[in-house]
Amino acid sequence: MTEPALIYTAIAASANVVGAAAVVSRSRWSVRALETMVALSAGFMVSVALLDLAPEAISTHGSTAPLVILVGYLLVHLTQHTLAPHFHFGEEVHAVTKAVGFSALAGLMLHTFVDGVAIASGFGVSDSLGFLVFVSILLHKLPEGLAISSLFIAAGESRRRALAAGGALALSSILGAFLTQHVPLLGRYGLPLAAGVTLYVGASNLVPEFQGKKGWRLPASFFLGCAIYYGARRVTAGY
Repeated sequence: MTEPALIYTAIAASANVVGAAAVVSRSRWSVRALETMVALSAGFMVSVALLDLAPEAISTHGSTAPLVILVGYLLVHLTQHTLAPHFHFGEEVHAVTKAVGFSALAGLMLHTFVDGVAIASGFGVSDSLGFLVFVSILLHKLPEGLAISSLFIAAGESRRRALAAGGALALSSILGAFLTQHVPLLGRYGLPLAAGVTLYVGASNLVPEFQGKKGWRLPASFFLGCAIYYGARRVTAGY
């Protein structure tokens, strides 16, 4: 399972760099499309966390799993919204300090590290689960890269450093997948840790990005993300 996990993690991680490159090159992107992607990703991630990652973790680790799931959830909140309270998904349009940019990078690197852990842990259960986790993570990688690079530019950093920040997120994901395969403790508890982090990113990071906005397009995209995951889960169950 090592090779597929690393390959799929590298593919997902490349979207961090693409998002950062879009900001650095001053490329224009559709805000509407980005919002829809975030909403769709939120539904997909909440579904994979609740329907597969958490149940598989509890089945494997019993009463220990919920504690590790909670630890994963709290770690993301600590790093992204306590130590780096300014962080949000999407383009940063206000000036921020360099400390805010680097604290956000540190918080996101923990999150992206666990992205790699999640993909590797999913493939450790089955190829179908690994692929579904990969898709759920891939969907929010572009907004991640966009967010960190725009934060760096808002903090007065060079475009080269902003692009490097996106690259750091990508490398963190690949490292997470690699270490899950080679560090026994991480390999053992990677699944419940990934469940907690995935649930937080989907429900507490992505959902608030669109839940206050008017119209049915974004709520419909969220529910569609849930439905697509459930349908894909049923289709891949036999493979």
